[in-house]
Amino acid sequence: MNVLIDELTRLKLHGMAQCAAELLAQKKPPTWQTALQQLLDTEKVEREVRSVRYQTRIARFPHHKDFATFDYQASAVTKETLEPLLTGTFTEQANNLILVGGTGTGKTHIAIALGMELITTHKKVRFFNAVDLINQLINEQQKQQTGKLIRALRQVDCVIMDELGYIPFPKSGGALLLHLISKLYEKTSIIITTNLAFGEWNSVFGDAKMTTALLDRITHHCSIIETKNASYRFKQSQNNALK
Repeated sequence: MNVLIDELTRLKLHGMAQCAAELLAQKKPPTWQTALQQLLDTEKVEREVRSVRYQTRIARFPHHKDFATFDYQASAVTKETLEPLLTGTFTEQANNLILVGGTGTGKTHIAIALGMELITTHKKVRFFNAVDLINQLINEQQKQQTGKLIRALRQVDCVIMDELGYIPFPKSGGALLLHLISKLYEKTSIIITTNLAFGEWNSVFGDAKMTTALLDRITHHCSIIETKNASYRFKQSQNNALK
């Protein structure tokens, strides 16, 4: 029977191979109908786990975050505010989300945790630090490969742009970012975390018309969640110290 297990493994049916080994080890094997159902169910679960693991890896999150470890008591954001987003249906209409608030208020934690939730609902997600994304767009332009990243991101369900506005970037970078967002408009959902109120975005992009055009595209079909200015990380550390 090892031949059967080896053959299933060779065919990359790893779930079935594991289940077959367990079935063969039973003193009283189940009926063939039950065994077949167990083989199929185990393979399905195995593929689901592998898919989530793969999509999580290529999403390129800087670290793991989830809502199980999110301290709502230390945050201005309520569970009721976030729960409607967890189904991932907002990505099916290519709606956007902006998380705005001060440093350390939990914006990145929410964005990554939401990205993880989307992956478990079979969505494709990519994570970028905003400055790194702009540098990548500039690098593409210098190599005369403009459009390569855009084509790739139009194939995913959600793009996370973290820390927009923390570090200024050249006007040319702002133009490239606007072009990217225009191409993703009503095609791919965008999640942005920023410490800037909308009236301050011009200080980053350096061009009022460009900023207006950017905001027009981002905020159309968009949810906005304010995380306020009280540091989530500081409050969380205080709560942990009291436990």
